[in-house]
Amino acid sequence: MANLEEIVNFCDELLDAQSFEDYCPNGLQVPGRSDVTAIVSGVSASLELFERSAELNADLILAHHGLIWGRTPTVIDRAAKRRLELLFGSDCSLLAYHLPLDGHAEIGNNALIAAAIGCERQQSFGWLGAQTIGVAGFFPGDGISIGELTTRAAAACGEREPLVFDGGPELIKSVAVVSGAGSSYLDDAIKAGFDAFITGEPAERVMNESREGRIHFIAAGHYATETLGVQHLGEMIAERFDVSHQFVDVPNPI
Repeated sequence: MANLEEIVNFCDELLDAQSFEDYCPNGLQVPGRSDVTAIVSGVSASLELFERSAELNADLILAHHGLIWGRTPTVIDRAAKRRLELLFGSDCSLLAYHLPLDGHAEIGNNALIAAAIGCERQQSFGWLGAQTIGVAGFFPGDGISIGELTTRAAAACGEREPLVFDGGPELIKSVAVVSGAGSSYLDDAIKAGFDAFITGEPAERVMNESREGRIHFIAAGHYATETLGVQHLGEMIAERFDVSHQFVDVPNPI
């Protein structure tokens, strides 16, 4: 059994959560009981995630996309009310980390993707305010083909078939990675001279931009690219605090 406050403090410090200029508050969004024995992690704070967490008798839900967005009070609609009712009814806490869980140099979504696709060296990429949220990775030797990179990206992100625009060089030596809705960083990747760019979901403009910028573009899925960090953090918490952890997959085709 662990203490909720100790878990929250550990995560806040590990992820340097308060230093990010984010679209939402990071950290504890809904408090539940103080004693924690079982944690469930998931990408988005959906009704299905909450229902399945209640079935698993979770004391704490760890999410990448939380319930609360923006920095000011918001109206609670019926969908939010139902989700909150489930949390209150089971006395379960909700802990959410958005950009801090994208940008962490070791357990962030982008660092884990870069490692999974075989990058031997990484550096920060993708500034948002005073922090970076993405990574750039470099392949050993002469590089790899777009076919091989596509296969590796799919394997890293749950075997989902990525959307690919293959307008880059024959051999890929460098790649920039910004998970989720990171298409806006494509231009930065082009200007920096990277051979490929991996993100979650595409924007309409990226086909022409990637072709004209002579860079490979891979959209591996918003949900799919953001499953890694929250799972890894859940496992770290479980090991450090001697509690159980289970990742609940609620697949999303976007």
